[in-house]
Amino acid sequence: MKSIVQNFIKGILTIVPIILVIYVVFKTFIFLDSILGNVLKPYLKEDYIPGIGLLATIALITLLGWLSTKFLTGTIIGLIDKLLEHIPIVKTIYSVIKDTIHSFLGEKKSFSKVALITIPGTDIKSMGFITTEDLESFYDPLKNYVAVYIQQTFQIAGVTLLIPKDQVEVIDVKPEEAMKFILSGGMTSKKEKQKM
Repeated sequence: MKSIVQNFIKGILTIVPIILVIYVVFKTFIFLDSILGNVLKPYLKEDYIPGIGLLATIALITLLGWLSTKFLTGTIIGLIDKLLEHIPIVKTIYSVIKDTIHSFLGEKKSFSKVALITIPGTDIKSMGFITTEDLESFYDPLKNYVAVYIQQTFQIAGVTLLIPKDQVEVIDVKPEEAMKFILSGGMTSKKEKQKM
């Protein structure tokens, strides 16, 4: 009976991560395919093949990226950008989305520096990501501070702390590895040690 339970647990440990990854990839594919897929389906009818919407979305994004580098279309996109930044409520939503995307894909990526901070009065450390090193432009008295985003374990949510620069230790760890470590509650480091 004990061996049956052990085999069942091993089966769960083996198959559940695979099923969850397949499910997430499938749902992501369906969502991305539906962005333009729902527009194309009425025109293609029986000829529609799953994935055409995704390919059309990628092609459209690439085309818009190329057009944004041209004078006329770049100027139009710039005007739309300025318009969205001046509409009440919309400007807040737009700037948050824009800054977040730029922080991951732009030239000056946030989350590229992994930092350790010490909780005051203790020897306890927390790992996070430096998101902004220039806080002076935001609020002058914060010129000697940096913004560190502390990710919560098993969640997307987190907290942003403003910490004096001299109390932040930048460590030589890849951001992807640090994110895995934090999100898994430190379990990824255990797996790596077991493999060694």
